[in-house]
Order: sequence, then C-alpha cells, then structure tokens
Amino acid sequence: MLRERIEKHLKEKSKDIFKEEKEYAQKHQLLSNADALEIKNPPARFADAYIERGDKETEEVLSRETADFLNQPIDYFVQNMKEFIYLESEWFDIIGADAISFEFDDLFRTYDVMLGLKLPKKKEAAIRSYLDKTLQGDSATYDLMFNQQDGLWELNFALDHLEGFQEGMTISDAYSLIYRYLFLLIETIDEVAES
Repeated sequence: MLRERIEKHLKEKSKDIFKEEKEYAQKHQLLSNADALEIKNPPARFADAYIERGDKETEEVLSRETADFLNQPIDYFVQNMKEFIYLESEWFDIIGADAISFEFDDLFRTYDVMLGLKLPKKKEAAIRSYLDKTLQGDSATYDLMFNQQDGLWELNFALDHLEGFQEGMTISDAYSLIYRYLFLLIETIDEVAES
C-alpha cells in the first residue's frame, strides 16, 4: 500500500522528497539515486495545502488561509478556542488520509487531531495495536471508528501524546509531526501484513 503510493510519487515528482519518503525509499531500495536526493524542509510539505479555519460549533468556514498561517504557534487555538483548522494536502494521499483537522479541547486541555484514514476495516487490530504502543502518557486515549458509508476509519487523538510534541511548536511543525506519526503507522501496518 505505502510502497505503491511512494513509488508513484517518486515517478511523478522525484524532486519533491522529505525525510519520511527518502528513508522509506532507501530502506526498500526504490530509487538508485535516493542518496543523492536532497530532503526538503518540513514546512515546504504544506506550502500548497488547502487550509481553512472553521467555527467548532457550526463548522462554518471563517476564513481560507495561506500557508503563512501555519507559521503561527499552535497556542493560536488556545487563544481562539472556538476555532479549528482543516487542511488538505496532496501528501495525505501517500498516508491515506483525506484531510487532517485539529483544535484545542478546552475541557481536556489538549490539541485534538481528527482525520479519516483510508484503510480496510480488517486492519482494526493493527491500527489499535500501533496507537496503544505509540501514544505516550498515562492519559493517552484515542477514538477509532469505522465509517461504513465512507469506508474510512475516523480517528481522533491528542497531539500532546505524540513523541516530539512541544507546547511552543508552530502549526506547521504540528502538521509535520502528525504526518510523520501517520506515515509510521501506515508503514508498520504494511510490515505486519507482509510478515
């Protein structure tokens, strides 16, 4: 699954490569010139993303944003608790996500990540196993439910429980961290399927 998506990306856009894809390409010997490829800076991954700020209660779009909005610290959502961010990116095709949103949960005081994940229903045990092993902290929880109508796993978890989370990170850093986490989830599920 991941292999095919990365091979397709590398054939179409081999100059656009980031750490996760390069490491995967090297590990699976997908490119003879993988060592020569220059890794792009993580913020560049979402330079062309579709970004909206929305109202949490009504889900009304408040504003369409440019990639510059991602340079703000994530505590923007602590200051603006009624808002959430919605982001679509071509890079999410590689990890099988439709879009990724996050917001600050004023009740639990965490940054909540919400997405739909394109994985078969039969992968539930592998997804849960990965989440159980990798989300950090005593209070680390997640919600995972298969949406039969859309054929997607609806996944919610707290950004705060990812290794590498920092309170002062930018929104761009947060999305890079989320992307890496989901990339490793898909890679792990693929490896379990192969064994």
